[in-house]
Amino acid sequence: MAYRNLEIGNRGAVRTITVNRPDKLNALNRDTLNELIIAFTQAAQDDDVRVVVLAGAGEKAFVAGADIAEMNGYTPVQAQGFSRTGQRLMSTIERLGKPVIARVQGFALGGGMELAMACHLRVASEKARFGQPEINLGLIPGFGGTQRLLRLAGRAAALELCLTGAPIGAQRAWELGIVNRMVTPETLDETVDALADQLAAAAPLAAASILDAVLQGGETALDQGLEFETQGFALMFSTDDMREGTGAFLEKRKASFKGS
Repeated sequence: MAYRNLEIGNRGAVRTITVNRPDKLNALNRDTLNELIIAFTQAAQDDDVRVVVLAGAGEKAFVAGADIAEMNGYTPVQAQGFSRTGQRLMSTIERLGKPVIARVQGFALGGGMELAMACHLRVASEKARFGQPEINLGLIPGFGGTQRLLRLAGRAAALELCLTGAPIGAQRAWELGIVNRMVTPETLDETVDALADQLAAAAPLAAASILDAVLQGGETALDQGLEFETQGFALMFSTDDMREGTGAFLEKRKASFKGS
């Protein structure tokens, strides 16, 4: 389909979804949220796609937040619907069953930080800035910021960022575990591409099972999470990918995974 606010590109098994509203610093309005839900759903259903890279157009911002001009006129009922749409998007990304990498070159504030945290991995330029500034608008995060930040960085960091609304740099985000890799602006694309290619070459069924074990099993008690892991481990023994991977290891060759 044709998108108004997104650009979609494919490079082998890697699909790049780019929020394309650079004049608005890629702010998330309702239309953009809905388009992202459709784009990620399509990526989930396309067997040729093994990895998704999420990016923002332009040099200044990954996504600078939700569209405040649109939100300003909302009633409480409309705001609730907007929040639920945003949370639906974040859950769609998190539960995609395929690795999603956030490429963060600039501002990732408010809804932008929430969007990055919903991705499985985050690669940031040294120039990137992260924050949950909603309190400065008399608001709280509405797309899962309080919950995912808590799980990524812990209670102290979640409370500090949400209560002060102050942004942090990429270095601090990396120290808190919010960012997986921090690189120079010049090597951002190279790093993202290399990581995406590595994940695209990995066994897709095993990748999906790892995502389930960490994201779903990790929300349960330890005994339940371990059982979740055991079931996933056992299920891999029914796959051609497992036989290909173990066979390639024994034969000292590179494995070629088909996702079967």
